[in-house]
Amino acid sequence: MADRRFLLVDSSVLPDVFLKVLQAKELLASGSVSNISTAARQAGISRSAFYKYKDYVFDAEMGRETITVIATLLDKTGALQSLLTGISAAGASIVTITQSRPENGTAQVEVTVRTGTMQMTVEDMLGRLARQTYVVEVHRGT
Repeated sequence: MADRRFLLVDSSVLPDVFLKVLQAKELLASGSVSNISTAARQAGISRSAFYKYKDYVFDAEMGRETITVIATLLDKTGALQSLLTGISAAGASIVTITQSRPENGTAQVEVTVRTGTMQMTVEDMLGRLARQTYVVEVHRGT
């Protein structure tokens, strides 16, 4: 992916779809709606428009978007460190880490990250994390 370049632009000169994507993201973040379909409908955009722009439109007033990465890791030395290194390599900023006790050779880990400084999309980061040796499963939390 090419280097990302961020611009601060007055919203009055942008197409309405960008503001509607932000509105949908705010509805989801606040818990006012439980799924993307409802958020998009309430914001007055299609789901495809939401998915097209959700990883590229952020509110400068709110800072960076925060997401939760949920991973199931093998109970091996270096597994958590490897996951955290992968998140850091994507340019995400780690906010919190919660790990369950290992059971049956695996442990569940939830990592909250800020995505504003990422050098790739969230989906690309999750794909790279999923290919790591100690990762059994990885997905974006809700």
